[in-house]
Amino acid sequence: MHLNPYGEYAVLLAASLANDWPADRAAIEERTLDGGMTMVFPPAPDDHAAVRAVIDEWLEIVDEGDPDRRAALLNTRLAEAAAYPRLTNHDGEGWHLHYRDDVPSLPFVLRAIINLGTALHLVTRGMHRLGRCEAAPCTNVVVDVTRNGRQRFCSVRCANRAAVRRHRARTEG
Repeated sequence: MHLNPYGEYAVLLAASLANDWPADRAAIEERTLDGGMTMVFPPAPDDHAAVRAVIDEWLEIVDEGDPDRRAALLNTRLAEAAAYPRLTNHDGEGWHLHYRDDVPSLPFVLRAIINLGTALHLVTRGMHRLGRCEAAPCTNVVVDVTRNGRQRFCSVRCANRAAVRRHRARTEG
């Protein structure tokens, strides 16, 4: 997976997995390929559960509202997953950087990519650009990639639902 300067691809992939958890390992792999990863990894019996653990750890970062604590959590995850940058050329992608060891494991690679992408996204876009949808009862992850940095809802549907609630509260109250 190529990370753009904002880490959007990796963060959007993580949000996709968190918001719509795949039923099995094959569906996780399909989602990663649809999200831009080109590598396929040999299956391991615990991949589905191990990737779920990666996403659950990432959700702790999503749910941390304090920027200092969010950074500390993310730094811990980066230390566990990342390595020195290295040039690589695989799968016809051309030369690019990997920020992880060459371990042929889907959960290991996703942990590194998601945490690095999240770090890039937050430091280039802003520490506030990751959270949960504000349209209760929705709890989907929102990755704010907007220009103005004010995305609060996961979808137009949730934004409209919140607008209707605000309108009703004004007119009925």
